[in-house]
Amino acid sequence: MPALPLIIDTDTGSDDAVALLLAAASGLGDVRAVTTVAGNVPVATGTRNALVSLQVAGHVDVPVHPGSERPMTRTPSTAQQVHGQDGMGDIGLPDPLRSAEPEHAVDALLSYPRRHPGELTLVTLGPLTNIAAALVRDSDLLTRYRHVYCMAGAADMSGNITATAEYNAWADPEAARVVLRAATPDKVTWIGWDVSRKDAVMTPEDQSRLERLGTPMAIFAHRVNRTVADWARDVTGLAGYDLPDPVAMAVALRPELIIEREQAHVDIALGDETRGQLIIDRRRAAHPPNVTLVRRVSETGFKDLLFTTCAGADRELEGRR
Repeated sequence: MPALPLIIDTDTGSDDAVALLLAAASGLGDVRAVTTVAGNVPVATGTRNALVSLQVAGHVDVPVHPGSERPMTRTPSTAQQVHGQDGMGDIGLPDPLRSAEPEHAVDALLSYPRRHPGELTLVTLGPLTNIAAALVRDSDLLTRYRHVYCMAGAADMSGNITATAEYNAWADPEAARVVLRAATPDKVTWIGWDVSRKDAVMTPEDQSRLERLGTPMAIFAHRVNRTVADWARDVTGLAGYDLPDPVAMAVALRPELIIEREQAHVDIALGDETRGQLIIDRRRAAHPPNVTLVRRVSETGFKDLLFTTCAGADRELEGRR
């Protein structure tokens, strides 16, 4: 099967970095470009992290386009308390060999599908600011992609940034609403934090297995999630750190991993007390569905993909020493 042509929009923190490894090094994805957005870290830091991650994956040739520096209307709120000040566990990664592209992320998100209509799959791993800005300029943007997969929200209303909201949806809910109002369930699939919390938790045994692989990619994936592991232990109470962006990428690369899905009409709350909470209306007579929501994936299948990818051919991180 040919590799899936991908455009990836990311706020590159530590789990985004692992998602980029899956996309670039699994053999299932053909990463044509990466766009970056403010979220987990400021956009300049996220851009650097994307370049480093692609280099670890052996794909230094992939262009990276810096994008929006702040949400549509709100003050930026990073997740550096989770991912470290550098977004990558503060492990002192060297600078990448390649520089970012001069073309802005929003321009790139518009131009790539125009050059390759219906060919590219878009995977979003951060707040939806870039996508919303592109939709303001082209209301048909989502239809120009083969499919759009978004890691956003929590369909069971159990959040990781508030009691009911997931970080990406919370960080820029206005942008998420713009995307939802342009979405159709045949074109747009959301994979929320509920899936990660249930099916993508790296237990201590999983973490040890990843570290024992000993390849540069495995060591990188393990080390950059150091501070996330602390957060999971102290705050979210999971049995290990979870990997929301990698499991979303796995769904895009291997949709057969989906065990449970539904179509529903989804909106997003903007009020102070409910900011970022998904409003899911399953009454077909009230509102037609606008999104396909993934509810469960194969944990075994996801982890097999992760371990197989990270066990791949050694690719030294240039400048590690």
